[in-house]
Amino acid sequence: MHSPEQLPELLRGVGMTSQRTRDRMTARLAAQGIEDDRVLQVMAGEPRHLFLDEALAHRAYEDTSLPIGHGQTLSQPWMVARMTELVLSESPRRVLEIGTGSGYQTLILSRLIPELWSVERINGLHHRASARLRLLQAHNVRLRLADGGHGWPESAPFDVILLTACAHELPEVLVSQLADGGVMILPLADIDGEQWLTRVRRDGNQSHVQRLERVRFVPLLQGVIR
Repeated sequence: MHSPEQLPELLRGVGMTSQRTRDRMTARLAAQGIEDDRVLQVMAGEPRHLFLDEALAHRAYEDTSLPIGHGQTLSQPWMVARMTELVLSESPRRVLEIGTGSGYQTLILSRLIPELWSVERINGLHHRASARLRLLQAHNVRLRLADGGHGWPESAPFDVILLTACAHELPEVLVSQLADGGVMILPLADIDGEQWLTRVRRDGNQSHVQRLERVRFVPLLQGVIR
């Protein structure tokens, strides 16, 4: 992990990790339909390349998902922007993220949300994400190594819960941790295995489910890998 003294140079980037490359990425996102200027500004300013191994850093601003180890991926910039935009549309104060992964989506949310909790089940990813987020001074994030399917019950209720892995059925344990009127945003598989970005709104003891668009995510798995 990089030292604080290296951070200014790393944040600026060079060549394929430079500010010019980030600006091209956000211009592309705007052209693809991302409308929230807050999302575009934050993504233009944050070093996505620091959330990848150095050998892949030059590809950080391409419109593609990239491997981060342990069979997991860093979602393509458009998907990070889309999910962040959906979260912000609820004007939340308290957000729970299930699947910290590399920590990049966590960082983007942390710049836009007052209070953020994030759970990761794979220790190697949790450890690296924790170090990156400390380095980038994301001080409003609480991180936990745990099975994300259990959520974070002692800190509930949340205004929004965001899943960054695909569930094969609606995770009722997590729905129960939403505030009344709160929203869960997640990839959810249908009976044929197709994945849909889905918005679930809690209304008392009922859940209102809305499909948005087809997506492709790694599956939501149980257990903790130490």
